[in-house]
Amino acid sequence: MRALRILTVIAVLLVPSAPALAQGCETFSGLPTPRFVTLKSGDVVGRAGPSRDHPARWRYQRAGLPVLIIAETPLWRRVEDPDGEQVWMLHSLLSGRRAVYARAQTDLMARADDEANLIARIEPGAILWLERCRAGWCRLSADGRRGWARADAFWGVYADEAGASPALEGAQNPCYRSLPEPAPLAAQAPDSASGPAR
Repeated sequence: MRALRILTVIAVLLVPSAPALAQGCETFSGLPTPRFVTLKSGDVVGRAGPSRDHPARWRYQRAGLPVLIIAETPLWRRVEDPDGEQVWMLHSLLSGRRAVYARAQTDLMARADDEANLIARIEPGAILWLERCRAGWCRLSADGRRGWARADAFWGVYADEAGASPALEGAQNPCYRSLPEPAPLAAQAPDSASGPAR
């Protein structure tokens, strides 16, 4: 009987705990912060604090807009938008699918090369889905077009993704999980009755 108790204690000690399974990410979600995510819908309220009792600060009306999670509670995420505004959002309104926000006009090229064929011009404020980055270029898609663009033209790219190291392709934080969601990317016109819109 004593041997069974010892084996039980050893087995309990060897079973990984939830934080160990999250590979050292000590957040409520088990994912690292800061991390980029996107808005699931075209109507998301950003609040002054982590509850519905806090006043709304902004109404975001662009599905797919990338935001940076900088803090977490069990149900709420503090995020920073491309303009630097920080608000709280319910975690269920956010998607793990990555996108980028164009800070300046740039070109979408057929290959990760300035001399490649031009696929499209990307206007400031455009949102494109992010597939991967390597050597300072990111593979992006929007409106049925796919190609490569320089990473430094976008908000929503990590510093190591914007660098010029070819070893970055496929490298990810071990805590990062991408959630594929084939939702259409659409911008909506602001509704003047709903308060400030972003």
